[in-house]
Parts: sequence; structure tokens; C-alpha cells
Amino acid sequence: MERDILEQRLNINRRRFLSRLSLGLGSVALGSLLIPDLFSGIGSDNEADFTPGIPSFAPKAKRVIYMFQDGAPSQLESFDYKPKLREMMGQELPASVRGGQILTGMTAGQKSFPLAGSYYDFKQYGQSGAWVSDLFPYTAKIVDDICIVRSMFTESFNHDPALTFFQTGATQGNRPCMGSWVSYGLGSDNKNLPTFTVLLSKGKGNGQGVYSKLWSNGFLDSIHQGVQLSNSDSPVLYLHDQDGIDKNDRRNMIDNIAALNEIDYKEIGDPEIITKVQQYEMAYRMQTAVPETLDISKESDDTIKMYGPDCLVPGTYAANCLLARKLSENGVRFVQLYHQGWDQHANLPQEMAGQAKDVDQASAALVTDLKQRGLLDETLVIWGGEFGRTNYSQGKLEKNNYGRDHHPRCFSIWMAGGGIKPGVVYGESDDFGYNIVKNPVHVHDFQATVLNQLGLDHTKLTFKNQGRRYRLTDVGGHVVRDIIS
Repeated sequence: MERDILEQRLNINRRRFLSRLSLGLGSVALGSLLIPDLFSGIGSDNEADFTPGIPSFAPKAKRVIYMFQDGAPSQLESFDYKPKLREMMGQELPASVRGGQILTGMTAGQKSFPLAGSYYDFKQYGQSGAWVSDLFPYTAKIVDDICIVRSMFTESFNHDPALTFFQTGATQGNRPCMGSWVSYGLGSDNKNLPTFTVLLSKGKGNGQGVYSKLWSNGFLDSIHQGVQLSNSDSPVLYLHDQDGIDKNDRRNMIDNIAALNEIDYKEIGDPEIITKVQQYEMAYRMQTAVPETLDISKESDDTIKMYGPDCLVPGTYAANCLLARKLSENGVRFVQLYHQGWDQHANLPQEMAGQAKDVDQASAALVTDLKQRGLLDETLVIWGGEFGRTNYSQGKLEKNNYGRDHHPRCFSIWMAGGGIKPGVVYGESDDFGYNIVKNPVHVHDFQATVLNQLGLDHTKLTFKNQGRRYRLTDVGGHVVRDIIS
């Protein structure tokens, strides 16, 4: 016991001592509520080139909805039309095209790399004339509202590091994710709701894991961590008071917990104690705000029809898209969706058809819904996975049955709203859909562009940790100006 007390008393440094000097927890808690970024880590030890909560320049987007397709959908069956692959079906991938690329362990031992053309047809749509697969008929209707980027690339060719890289800017864990960086840089737009929320869904295809490190605050204050909503009738657990407890009882309990935290704060001076106070206060306010925000009973029949009947089933992708719109329009800065099941190493024509059906209507409906409500201009919407798929078949090739391995050199995503040019197809791959031949976009370029649309300079949005300044884009990244309106 005495040893524990001694360790607590020693757990203090110069910065913490100065920060607690002449401050009681009451005034600290009040200050943290009136000025949310008062304890954001910025100070003599962590001077930044920006002021938290204030954009570096005028933003074009206020919020982000990111529909991440976990497992990597094939660009060759979605938005990158390659008729030559059909013409050369079954022929060997030229060695000059592959260029000695390192492959995954699943195809590195293959003696043959037979080219596989898409089982599905493509057509041109809209004024842009964008080519879209028959698997995405609803997305085809909104091509003049979106920007298709067909020249994304990354260095990671396995799921976990590639997914982690997209979300955190690094292939290893323990880094802040994009939503946390946005929360840190801009703060809240609605004090009664989390700044950053996460929604999960799963399709019928081969799924890859989604882990909490993807919405972690990393070394940022924990107030910036993503809040995961559950796939149930009550997306926020323990939101309602138990029988016999009213709002006054809850208020008294929080005040008493704050008093206990004051004892710890006086002993230790740890800023994370202030974060806990903020989180308790947020939870209290959410009890009123969340049920109203997530109530879909007042949605019109036309809206339900637009998203499809699955939007009435909690935990489905369609339901999460509708919730994303509601959260976004109520001021949640960053809404992250993950939909699992896109890892088609075999039986791709059948599996991908099911995955596309799960997401196509609701994804397009989200863009249309935001546009009809006058929210698309200020909301950046993103759709895409962690890498692409190979132009050759993994394993045996059959006309109606083939699979595709991971392909990081070239893949497609799309973006809409938030100051992104609509009706644009950006970037180009070669006739084999293997290498980029025009306007390459690296993951760090993508991240820099997202931050730019929110009014954040990716080179200045930094945080000093263990003697080094970190940022989402590490030491790279360029804003893709050609796709900005």
C-alpha cells in the first residue's frame, strides 16, 4: 500500500506539476468544457504550427463520411474497364508488365499467371462518360456527382498493414487514425455528440478482420478516440438509465465521480484524468442527444425506399449509411463505416456480386440524400478499400469462375462532395490494369487531400511524441489539386 502511494507521488513531471499549480479540478473541468482543446497536449513541450479547433485556411468540407470496403474490391469489376483482358483471356501476363513485382505468398508459387477479363460488362454513364460495371447500377446513376480515382497505389500488399496504413498513415499500430487527427485538428461541431464515430457491417463474402486500433487515438488524448456504435436496436450501450435512476441521480453520480477524480488529479496531475471528466460529461449529454439523432422512425417512405429495405435492419450496411447521414447532419465530424467481405481470392464473380448488391444502392443513396438536403457540398464522402486485385487469376482460371490476389500498384476509389470536382475520372492504368500510366495518387496524397478539404494543412497538423513530431502523412503526401473544385 505504501509503495503504491509512493509510486503515485513519483508519477509526476515538470510539465504536469506546472499545469496543476493553483488549479483545482473544478476549474480545470470547467475550462475543459468551455475550451475543449485546453488540454489537447499543446504547450511548452508540444508547440504546433496550428491552433487546435481552428482550420489553417477556409475549409470546403465540414465533415467526412468514409465508407471503407474492407478486403479490397476489385477495380477490374467496378470502375476500371479493361476490354483487353477479355481479348487475352487465359493468356500469360507479360513479364514486362509485371516487372518483377513481389507477390503475396498465395500466388508467388504459381507457375502461370493467366489473364482474367471481367465476367461482368461495363457501360458508360453520365456526361463524364465514366465506365461502370453492371455490378454497380445505382452508383452508375450518380457518376456526375462523384470523382472516380483510378490511379491509387500503396506499398502494402497484405490486408492488415494496408488497412492500417490507409487509416493511420503507418503500417504498424499505435498511431492516431484519420478520424482522431480530424478530431484533434478541428474539435467538435456538436458538444452533445462524439466528434468521431464508427459503424461496422459484414457482407456474405470472405471477410478480413477489423480491429479497434483502426479508430484508436494513438498518442493523442483519448477524447479523440472513435466511438464505436453497436449493431443493435440500441447503437450506444448503456445509454438509458436503469429503473429507479433518474436524471438528477445520474447528475449527482457524475459530480461525485468528478470529486474522486479530483483526489487522483491532486496526487498525480495526469491530464488523462481531465479527459475522463470530459468523457463522463459527454456520456451524460449523449443520453439526450443520441436517441433523437439515431431515431429513423421519422424518415420518409421515399428515404427508406432510396436506401433500400435493409436500412430498417440494424447492423446492415444500408442501415449504417442512413445512420451516417443522420450523425453527419447533426454535427459529427468524422463518420467511419467498415464493410467486411471483399476478399475474393476465388469464386469472385459470384461473391463480388453479393458484396456489390449489399453496398451499391445505399452508397449511392447516401450521396443523393446529402445532395437533396443541401449537405453534400459541405460533406466529403469516400468509398474504397485498402488496395486492388490482380489482373490474372489466382489458381485455376475458368470462364465463369476465377479469383484475384492482392494488387497494391493500381486500384480505384471514389469521392464526392466537400469541394471535390464532380463528374471526373482521374488517373489511368495501362491496358492490362496493372500499372499506373497517368496521375498516380499515393495513400499519403489521398490523406493530404482529405485534410486539405477540411481546412487542415497536413504538414502542420502535427503532434510531438517521444521527441519526434508525427503527422498523418508522415514525411510524404501532396494535395491532389486537380480533383478539387
